[in-house]
Amino acid sequence: MSFKSTKIIELGSCAFRQPQASSHCRFLHGYRLTAKFWFKAKELDSNNWVVDFGGLKQLKAILQTQFDHTLCISDDDPEIDRFSELDKAGVCDLRVMDGGVGVEKFAEFCYQSADSYVNQLTNGRCRCVKAEVFEHENNSAIYEVNLDDHETLMNTGCNEDITTEEVAEDIATAVEVKQQDSVTRPPFAKKKGAPLTARKTKGRWADERGTFGI
Repeated sequence: MSFKSTKIIELGSCAFRQPQASSHCRFLHGYRLTAKFWFKAKELDSNNWVVDFGGLKQLKAILQTQFDHTLCISDDDPEIDRFSELDKAGVCDLRVMDGGVGVEKFAEFCYQSADSYVNQLTNGRCRCVKAEVFEHENNSAIYEVNLDDHETLMNTGCNEDITTEEVAEDIATAVEVKQQDSVTRPPFAKKKGAPLTARKTKGRWADERGTFGI
């Protein structure tokens, strides 16, 4: 038996490109990105929560430092030197990502960041099992772990790939850069029966199961 909860975090407006694409995706373009996270725990905390949503503000700062008003390019982009010069000139705020860019890679980045963060926050009691990143209401990508593999992770505790000191350093840097908290809203969905719909009433977004406060 286990419990799950979800959280939606607005990542910000991000530009990127796919240099190997033959379509217009090879050009710089951008989206207002939004991420949804699924968290899992065998046991609830003293407040009967899977994870304290109020404790995720620093995670939000880390993610927005990566994506909000930034230019994300792959480490193998043939124009990386040109983009680096633009960054040095103050024309863009460059982020170089290992292994490529795109909504799928952004979902992987968000998953890894969230899983490491909540693992440290809850001393291994809670883990992130899935992250979905939306470009807009029609396009999204999901990164998730196999539940059996993740059960092993939950039993072994901390993620060995990322140390506590590295997480703390990321948090401290992100908090320094992102001092103001911005509004979080869920992604839109147009199809009937979709989990999230663009229905706003008195400053709150709602789906068929309830409301998401902002």
